[in-house]
Amino acid sequence: MGLLLAAIATEVAATAALPRTQGFKDPLWSALVVLGYAASIWLLALVVRHMPVSTAYAIWAGLGTAAVAVIGAVWLGESLNPLKVAALGMIITGVVVLNLQGAH
Repeated sequence: MGLLLAAIATEVAATAALPRTQGFKDPLWSALVVLGYAASIWLLALVVRHMPVSTAYAIWAGLGTAAVAVIGAVWLGESLNPLKVAALGMIITGVVVLNLQGAH
């Protein structure tokens, strides 16, 4: 699970840095984003050697989406309304259920 969390954190960091690329016109930030995504996929590839790809990807995508939404609201000035909060709750619930099912 540690590698999966590292893959998620790397993907979230790369996604949060996307606005700084200025449409991929800033070479340093663009390189960091591309390298972040590549590292995240590499880590995910290591994870699926020990976990079903459907479960790993669902957790990776779900927690990544929720984390980016929170980062967007807290640090990037994006709005967070009750509907978004409810949707994030459903994503997190789905990830928990997937983890519980994978444990059996």
